[in-house]
Amino acid sequence: MDPRLNGPDGPLAPAPTTPATRPVGTPVQIPPATGPRFRDVLRQTADVPQGAPLKFSAHAMQRLQSRNINLTPGDLQQMNSMADKAAAKGSKQSLFVMGDVAMVVSIKNRTVITAVDSQSMKENVFTNIDSAAIIDKTT
Repeated sequence: MDPRLNGPDGPLAPAPTTPATRPVGTPVQIPPATGPRFRDVLRQTADVPQGAPLKFSAHAMQRLQSRNINLTPGDLQQMNSMADKAAAKGSKQSLFVMGDVAMVVSIKNRTVITAVDSQSMKENVFTNIDSAAIIDKTT
């Protein structure tokens, strides 16, 4: 042991502390916080507002390009509207089928995760979805 840690009567020990006591059953008093509650701030930052435009993941963009899938502004508007409907029903992840294209969409994050054309859809199983939406493709 390091001799510098010794006092005149031997090794030094931490000073004894007496814990603050409060009567059993008495709740701890926490001073009131000013400003918004942590829970409310967390919800505001974690939730993407309904009506926000859908985003496309890098993977979805790659799939759209490699499979030559083109979406019109009207298609995107219909997809946004369907995402709002799915969110209102409590959906978290949905399969959107629009014409000969299927897309897995995170409703919670408002993000298109992947896209599949009709050729790739054959014999395919879509997992981790809790809803499906059929969108009438306008031409």
